[in-house]
Amino acid sequence: MPGLLLNIDVPNIAAGEAFYTQALGLTVGRRFDKDFIELLGSDAPIYLLRKEEGTSIGPEGGDTRRYDRHWTPVHPDFVVEDIEAATRRAVAAGAVQEGETREAPYGKLAMFADPFGNGFCLIEFNAEGYDALLA
Repeated sequence: MPGLLLNIDVPNIAAGEAFYTQALGLTVGRRFDKDFIELLGSDAPIYLLRKEEGTSIGPEGGDTRRYDRHWTPVHPDFVVEDIEAATRRAVAAGAVQEGETREAPYGKLAMFADPFGNGFCLIEFNAEGYDALLA
């Protein structure tokens, strides 16, 4: 079975480290160099990669990196024990909450943008979790 890790591009490693450690309580694992660090404390390791705004994300003629709010079909959902406390931490660290925290059959969900335009969610599961969707 393949493993999973998550890479997040940021324009500034120190700012990325500050946000993800303060907002989500992640800790720094390894520092590979000044532009590449590992964050631990989630189910999968998260790697912050410093990439300049405007640089190509693929073959020539493709899209370029931008750090204003942008949409991507893949985003991390962080499972938390207390969504209200986690929301306060995330906002205090620089996240922007997008809409109100809402109730779902499986618990509570809040959507955010990090300071670099990347979307993420916080989820507080109830006792049934996603099994509530099977009924």
